[in-house]
Formats: sequence, structure tokens, C-alpha cells
Amino acid sequence: MENEQAGGWIDAKAAAERLGVKPATLYAYVSRGVLRRRHAPDGRRSLFDAAQVEELARRGRPRRPPGPGEPAIESAITALGADRPYYRGRDVLAMAESRTFEDVAAWLWTGDDDAAGAAGPWRAREDGVAAAAAAQSGLPAGLLPLDRLQLIAAALAATDPLRHHLDPEGVAATGRTLIAGLVEALPPAGGHPAAGGRPGAGGIAERLWSRLCPHPPEPGGGLLRAFEGAMVLLADHELAASTVAARVAASVRADPYAVVASGLGVLSGPLHGGASYGAERLIAEVAGAAPASRVIGERLRAGERVPGLGHGVYKSGDARFTLLMDLVRSAAPGHERLAAADALLDEAARRRLPAPNVDFALAALGAVAGLVPGAGEAVFAVARTAGWLAHALEEYGRRGPLRPRAVYVGPPPP
Repeated sequence: MENEQAGGWIDAKAAAERLGVKPATLYAYVSRGVLRRRHAPDGRRSLFDAAQVEELARRGRPRRPPGPGEPAIESAITALGADRPYYRGRDVLAMAESRTFEDVAAWLWTGDDDAAGAAGPWRAREDGVAAAAAAQSGLPAGLLPLDRLQLIAAALAATDPLRHHLDPEGVAATGRTLIAGLVEALPPAGGHPAAGGRPGAGGIAERLWSRLCPHPPEPGGGLLRAFEGAMVLLADHELAASTVAARVAASVRADPYAVVASGLGVLSGPLHGGASYGAERLIAEVAGAAPASRVIGERLRAGERVPGLGHGVYKSGDARFTLLMDLVRSAAPGHERLAAADALLDEAARRRLPAPNVDFALAALGAVAGLVPGAGEAVFAVARTAGWLAHALEEYGRRGPLRPRAVYVGPPPP
């Protein structure tokens, strides 16, 4: 075995373990030309090219191709790797550590590094924010931010006469106005003024922070950096359910506001963007002195899914969780609510539950930063708006609507 590895070839067991797949999957990769295989000198075993295996592990193994009848949409925006997404070929973790949300949104929309610097201001329309504020005036107290965002999107659309400009430059300009409006029309958390004391001051992450946290960021900005990193990590995730809804809307030439409204409606589900709210509640219970064993045990006994654990794509772990938790730990070492989050993680590991995902890390960030309830959903929604508009741009450049066909199984028509 040592000689085989030295020669650049490894056996099926080692290759499968490195990729996190079953041995049978390796042979499927061979038949599709993804991996090279040769027979070992003893003639009884298959060996696989170690360099190819390592490249697959680093960039992400190929996803299962669509089966018969499954709709498939070609896209150049996001590829899903083994444990993370890549935005137009770039590692999202590296972008989250070094880029602003605005930079990443422009990259998703254009694939051009110069577009961020050349873009216009991220400024909301004053009449749109005023209309959105008026529309919220009769809402009940304690409404979660995501519920407000759905109403805000409709109010912003009604006041923007340029919303039907569907050329790339027009959509990007609308996107900047729309995202700024979503943020600035949210009431400031705790009643404190917006960042900088005036609308439009600071970046989108800083402005959104002031809407979701009753306190300004701590000196040094570590938690604000984690907050912006979370927005970058969540900006897109290939064809998630909300993105499919957004693309369908764009395919019939719905304007960008309607595209975002479609995405917001789907995002609220507890199996999608709403998962962070469930994880927030778990951490709050443990921070309130409830034992982690009881908190998780009660969910499992009731047959409920434990929010913030497991992922439909990243079976071996979500690297977005790891990075975001590292940013939170670095910004607030020893925080008591980190201890509550860690107690839950330890209990989940003890029970051999699925690995934590980015929703759990987002909930931990909210707990440590003192964000309002439901803040994670709002961070997710505002961030994912950038991705929805990137996908809308692809659809606007194509012909015809997305129209999946149903397989009718009801009673025969007369």
C-alpha cells in the first residue's frame, strides 16, 4: 500500500474515505470519466489516481446528474463543492474573510471585479422607505423581521418607476436600491438611530446591524466582521428552493421586486431560511439554564428535526458553519452564550446527530451579538437577495418561461 501511494495511486477504501462516498460511487465516477482507475499488481483490487481524488475532495465531488423527468437549469453562478459553495469559481470562505457584501453581490451579478468599484451608490429611494414605513404602521408589536421584509418589498416596488428595466445595468441598479431599501425600511432595533445617524451611512452590513441589534458593534468590529461574513456565506446557494421560485418569476419577466418577493415567500419555511430561528430558540433555552440534553431530547422525543443540524448537500460537514463559528469565537471568546451553543454541539455529537450547519452558526452569532429574535432569518433574506437577482439576470437573458411538466396521476378526465 505504501508503494502504491508513493506512485500516486490509492485503493478504493482510501479513495472513498477521502471523498466521503460509498465505494460503489467511485466506479460510477470512473464510468463518467471523472476518475481514472487501474488494477493493482495482484489483479484483485482497483487503484485510483490519488491526485484526482484529492482534487475532487478539494473542489467538491460531482453532484448526481438529473434523473429522467427532473428539470435541470444551466447556471454559471454557484457550484456546490464537497463542503462549501463557490461563487463563479471562487471559494466562498475566502470571500467571507476578506470581501464586503457589496463586492460579493457585484461579483455574483457580473463576474467582474471592477464592477463593485464602478457601481453606483447603495442608496434607498426616500419615497420607497417612507411608503414601507407607512405600510408597517399598523403591524402588531413583536413581529419578526422576515415578516416585515415581505411587506417592505411590495411597498418599495410600488414607488420605483424604474423597476421594469430588465437590462443588466438596470437590474444591478435596482438591486442596489432594493437591498438598501429592505434594510433602511426596517425599524431600528431598540429605537437607536441608524449607523452614522443618517440613512445610507455605512455599508449594508453595518446598516442591517443597526436594524437587528439594539447596541452598536463593539470597538474593533469583530462581531460586525462576523456579521458581514455571514451575509457573504449566505448570498447564494445554487438552486435552493427560494432561488427556484425567484428564477421562475424572472423567467416570465417579473420585475426584480417581484422576483425578490417570490424568494422571500419560500425562504420563510422552517426547512430553509427559517431554520436559524429554530436554532436561536435552542440556544436561548440552554442560555436560560435548561440542560442541553433535555432541550435536544425533547425535540427528538416529539419526532421533530433538530434545527441547525444536518445538510442536504454537505453530508460530511458544512464548512460555512466552521468559518462563521471561528469568526464568532475570535470576536467574543468565552462569551456565556457561546457556552450554551457549545453545550448543544457537544450533546448533538454525543447522540451522533448530523453535523451542524451554517444556520446554527448564524443563530450563535445572533445570540452572542444580542440580535433581536428572528434576526438570522433577516440576515439570510437580505443576503440571499443578491443571489436571487443574479439568477434573475440569467433568466432575463433567456427565452421563454420555466415550465416544469406534471405527471398526472388523478382520475381520468371525462
